[in-house]
Amino acid sequence: MSEKTSGAVSKLQLSTPEISLKTVSKLITLKVKRYDPDAGRYKLSIYRVSVTRFDTVLDALLKVVRDQDHTLSVRYSCRMGICGSCAMMINGVPRLACMTNAISLGDVIEIEPLKNFPPVKDLFVDMDQMFRKHRSVKPWLIRRDEEEQFTAKKEYLQKPEEVDAYRLFSTCIKCGACMAACPTVASNPDFLGPMVLAQAYRWSADSRDEGAHIRFDIVDNPNGVFGCHFAGACSAVCPKNSDPALAIQLLRKSILRGKR
Repeated sequence: MSEKTSGAVSKLQLSTPEISLKTVSKLITLKVKRYDPDAGRYKLSIYRVSVTRFDTVLDALLKVVRDQDHTLSVRYSCRMGICGSCAMMINGVPRLACMTNAISLGDVIEIEPLKNFPPVKDLFVDMDQMFRKHRSVKPWLIRRDEEEQFTAKKEYLQKPEEVDAYRLFSTCIKCGACMAACPTVASNPDFLGPMVLAQAYRWSADSRDEGAHIRFDIVDNPNGVFGCHFAGACSAVCPKNSDPALAIQLLRKSILRGKR
């Protein structure tokens, strides 16, 4: 097994049809599963929209909002794969809508809110619980000398290999895709989840940090690192390839070896 790719599972098959350079535009169908908060249930809206070979799924949705249905609620911000706001289920897979080419997915695209999150309206979901769990593992540098930390006289220098210990996991944008893909999150709402556990390791692996023992005490339980069944779905769908499954295994190893 390669630790680099957390190879206990194969990557999800996300291959898409080849896009012809001759394709200027194409009429596609969007099947959008929307949550109606007034009725307390989902409904299906179907839209026909023209997309070019450069349009993303987010572009297609915004065309719908602009030209067909002003009531459709879509969560987005940066439109360039940085903020993580537009994560949603696209053809059954958690993806960033702004980074998913629309025309390559075929004639029909099925879109729904992220799984494992309480729906708010249409494609909006409530991420409060995920961020509460995130805060619970103290995702910041912890120093024993707090006075020195906040009135530091110089930088905390790091060697390249010390940065490499956590660099991969620092690329997480908290989009929630891994949480939506995780079967353990689906079956156990108290499970901290891959994003949270990966960030617990990211900060604990940082040579500038002195609070690993605090985080280990928080995650060393069945709803923490030992609740992970290592399905690997989190790493398969991560849009930044930050490999949370690997981080969880390294976190588990650190706890078992008593690295506090």
